[in-house]
Amino acid sequence: MAEAKKKVTAKKAKPKPKVKSKAKPSAKPKGNGKNTTDMNGYLPNLITLFKDNISPALQKQLGLKNPYQVPRIQKISLNIGIGNAREEKNALEHAINDLTTITGQKAVVTKAKKAISNFKLRVGDPVGTRVTLRRQRMYEFLERLISIALPRVRDFTGLSVKSFDGRGNYSFGILEQIVFPEIDYDKIDKIRGLDITITTSAKTDEGAYLLLKSLGFPFRLDNRFERAARPAEEAADLEEVN
Repeated sequence: MAEAKKKVTAKKAKPKPKVKSKAKPSAKPKGNGKNTTDMNGYLPNLITLFKDNISPALQKQLGLKNPYQVPRIQKISLNIGIGNAREEKNALEHAINDLTTITGQKAVVTKAKKAISNFKLRVGDPVGTRVTLRRQRMYEFLERLISIALPRVRDFTGLSVKSFDGRGNYSFGILEQIVFPEIDYDKIDKIRGLDITITTSAKTDEGAYLLLKSLGFPFRLDNRFERAARPAEEAADLEEVN
């Protein structure tokens, strides 16, 4: 019996050699491999202005040693809120079309994260639309906003500095979307406003204010940043006179 067991164990199949698995081909990037944000070779003027003039001036004014410490704009968020988007789907579609036309980028639908019974709102219900702009599209939108849209605002007296959030970001609202020339007045369903939030890399409101002011934002002159800078300027003038 013992010899039979030995023969059985000897006849056991030897382990098969491992077969190397073939390497999967790497996925090819979609498109022609070119950067899709180059906007057909168009370079906004604000990018060149910021690199050549604004950035060196801010570095000197803020006393920064490294040019990468200079505040810069990171992104721009636009938002249109619609309270009854669940019932009026046409209003939501018109808002998406308006925001897409203004920014040149497809708008996405924002959905509720909490259920509120008083407003008959459930989780996942559409409440508005938004767009986030970065890189060249962001600067191109800034050019149109500063040069064309804001001067067309009715009874415009300048932007308030009270809308800084304390972390270098600035938010303001526009009451009518028709201030943008891309919107055809005859094709809109109603006048609706939008909120604009500009996120910067500045750590303080003063740095963000100097950045936006140098880019051409029309702030009201009588504000806390200008009042804080006047005593230093007056003291420097007295030293020059003496």
